[in-house]
Amino acid sequence: MLSTGLPQGAVPKLERPGPLRERVYEALLELITTRALQPGQHLVESELAGHLGVSRQPVREALQRLNTEGWVDLRPAQGAFVHEPTEEEADQLLTVRTLLEAEAARLAAAHADQAGIKALDELLAQGMLAVAADDVDAAVTLNARFHAKIIELAGNAVLAELAAQVDRRVRWYYTPVARQRGQQSWIEHRDLIAAIAEGDEQRATQLMREHTEHTRRSYHARQGA
Repeated sequence: MLSTGLPQGAVPKLERPGPLRERVYEALLELITTRALQPGQHLVESELAGHLGVSRQPVREALQRLNTEGWVDLRPAQGAFVHEPTEEEADQLLTVRTLLEAEAARLAAAHADQAGIKALDELLAQGMLAVAADDVDAAVTLNARFHAKIIELAGNAVLAELAAQVDRRVRWYYTPVARQRGQQSWIEHRDLIAAIAEGDEQRATQLMREHTEHTRRSYHARQGA
């Protein structure tokens, strides 16, 4: 276990093949996204390298890339730290997410077929089970898959590309409020599926806008929860 507090078993296996620096980057990004590495946490190159079974060089390269992308802060004479997002950063990201996903819901209502609706229903059932079992990690993953499926059903490649750019940060912000949102989030998902299945574009848009806004408010209110 890292002295900085990385949970036992949280380190992902580095899959082969592929450039080592890319695999180390993906592993560290996943640890940050899932908050196995917490915002503000000191990232020690030697410890990360030891846990990933690599030398320090690809870890250093990955940290530099993560710094460029805003996931890590490199501080002179102090080292690397997981970035601590400001309230403004979170608000801007989640506001953009609302715009993208509201349009995705509208398009999904216009284009979804029975197979797509069935896939959403299956994700809903799995999500409800995860919430009942208090499995936050599974709930966060299934939440991301649910929203990704709606974007897929929208059938707009440009929209999908833009949504993919914010997906990991959305997961990052959603994780600390997943338990708080809990079953209510999946009830909202169920209502969304109904609107999409009925082809009600206006209703689907409204429900998705309200749904993502609830998550945004929950994130800002998390300190007092």
